[in-house]
Amino acid sequence: MKVVHANGADIPAIGFGTFQLEPDTARARVHDALAAGYRHIDTAQMYNNEEAVGAGIRDSGLARDEIFVTTKVWVDRFRDGDLQRSAEESLQRLGLDAVDLLLLHWPNPEVPLEETIGALNDVRQRGMARHIGVSNFTVALTREAIAASDAPLVTNQVEYHPYLSQDPVRRELARQGMALTAYCPLGQGRVLQDPVIARIASDHGKDPGQVILRWHYQQPDVVAIPRSSREERVRSNLEIFDFELSEAEMNAISGLAREDGRIISPASLAPAWDNAG
Repeated sequence: MKVVHANGADIPAIGFGTFQLEPDTARARVHDALAAGYRHIDTAQMYNNEEAVGAGIRDSGLARDEIFVTTKVWVDRFRDGDLQRSAEESLQRLGLDAVDLLLLHWPNPEVPLEETIGALNDVRQRGMARHIGVSNFTVALTREAIAASDAPLVTNQVEYHPYLSQDPVRRELARQGMALTAYCPLGQGRVLQDPVIARIASDHGKDPGQVILRWHYQQPDVVAIPRSSREERVRSNLEIFDFELSEAEMNAISGLAREDGRIISPASLAPAWDNAG
């Protein structure tokens, strides 16, 4: 599996996401994912499954340096001091000395971003996180975070799938040497029924989910983190290395983006999103 190089981080291009997985399921599916060949596991404080994710990692028997682990700080822990304590708590739950990547989960305009980024840098300087980044940040917020950070930011984790282009964010991240990490890479299943995807899947003898994940994989600066509670889907989502999409197929899938493509936009958290242009 390729890695995406982003400001010093080598991030496996396909990871396993754990959003909405109950602890017992999270532990089992993390173990299954690592057995299937995933080497990137994504969790968050808000998912309430860090302890189970850590157990699944230990169950795998793999050496720590073989697995890229990401977690995220929730918005109620963004103050200097509190953020560092929250990182320590995450490590205790995960059973790790450090995570490979620590992200700010959503913007929080109630706390100065400079303060939060400073605390995030402190976590990195203390060795609790090897790399740092953001999630659900707009172009303007990404630029503000970069300006406030002593250490390079390596990714912005955002919703991204064929129905949501994210072109402004993608261009800015590429300019800054950062990766785009795609959550909801399958559009929470909505894209799977698209006739364009179905036709391409039929042409390759693959299922629609595999075609969409291959579309992500062939984009040079994109990391995708599909999630599933089903063991067989965890495995099949990784069966994308024995075929390649043509340029025309890639363009056809990218052309599915639409104005109403965004799925995740909670009123209490969402910033003023960039237009798709």
